[in-house]
Amino acid sequence: MSRVRLLDLSRLLSRAGSMPTGIDRVEAAYLRYFLNTAAGVPCYGLVRTAIGFVLMDAGGMAQVQTALETAHWPFPDPMSLLNPRLTPAMRRGQTCARRARIDRCTRGRLSRMLKKHFPDGFDYYNVGHANLTEPTQAAIKATGSCRVNIMIHDTIPLDHPEWQRPGTVEVFRRKLTVAARHADRIITTARSTRRDVIRHIARLQGKAEMVVAPLGVRPVTADPATLSPDLPPIRPYFVTVGTIEPRKNHQLLFDVWDALGEDGPELVICGSRGWNNDAVFRRLDHGVPNVREVSGLSDGAIAALLQGSRGLLFPSYSEGFGLPPIEAAMLGVPVVASDLPIYDEFLGDWAVYLPPNDIYSWKKEVERLASAQPTDKEKPFRPPTWGQHFKIVFTGSD
Repeated sequence: MSRVRLLDLSRLLSRAGSMPTGIDRVEAAYLRYFLNTAAGVPCYGLVRTAIGFVLMDAGGMAQVQTALETAHWPFPDPMSLLNPRLTPAMRRGQTCARRARIDRCTRGRLSRMLKKHFPDGFDYYNVGHANLTEPTQAAIKATGSCRVNIMIHDTIPLDHPEWQRPGTVEVFRRKLTVAARHADRIITTARSTRRDVIRHIARLQGKAEMVVAPLGVRPVTADPATLSPDLPPIRPYFVTVGTIEPRKNHQLLFDVWDALGEDGPELVICGSRGWNNDAVFRRLDHGVPNVREVSGLSDGAIAALLQGSRGLLFPSYSEGFGLPPIEAAMLGVPVVASDLPIYDEFLGDWAVYLPPNDIYSWKKEVERLASAQPTDKEKPFRPPTWGQHFKIVFTGSD
């Protein structure tokens, strides 16, 4: 029989019913693969709750997948409702996990529970960064015959601490230390990320095998019916996608739009306000000519906006994978991005690359695209697929 696979679903269920982030989508993709693709391979899910750990089999994992797909989560049980430290999403997710469980244990008995159910060993996968704590990972390794696979999405918190929320840098540092100490294999999603991870864990004397497996990107169907009546704009427009935080470099786009003036194209910012960005928030509140801020749009609504735009603008200072430019390229939309290695690795010659602090170059490219006639690329953009990703992860070949 194939070796048992144990997927950590703690992050996904801690955000039950919330707008999914990129990491949430990765964990959801692993859940789909374990249930729908890896036929014949026994799979289980592990979830940390407020009072311990819950173990679920494939049937329980299927209940979680159904809740994700339908957005129908159970009403929180009394155990969740009585805990004031839990968010509404955590209450829904932990209730779902308890209802779907085949076993549960207190935090100090995790190793014993896993040994009872998997006496012949198992492969543990953590792709969401939850449970990367010393007690939890030590308990998993203490079961003896297990292989720990941990995905590290990027090292931005350590490379650019000035852009992070208070407290997050040290939290990430501890997680990477735990991964270096306990992982048998570290999965990265790009060659540039692999170099960054190696640079940081070298001092930790980590000996994990390193694997590069680009994330799969699923096509998004445009859904213009979900847009408000004033979208898309009537005049030519551009789109930028992402949380409004310092790393995304919205400041440059505002400077470009100030230079373009009242007669220039519009800019639609798709994303909620983040952190450490008071100067940008003040500019938004004061008003930048032809710049509009929208949040809470579905993937289908954003795809519809992109399809009608003159291009996606992505002047980030740093990125772990850069999903919006890839999704825009899949829709045939021109992409203008910062000249970062991660973009060149996946977008190749599809995008136009510019320095993230060169206002003049960005302004000239926006003017060119705003006045140009839309043209089809000679070859459609081919993104990495989840099939390719899992082939690398589970067979070691690409």
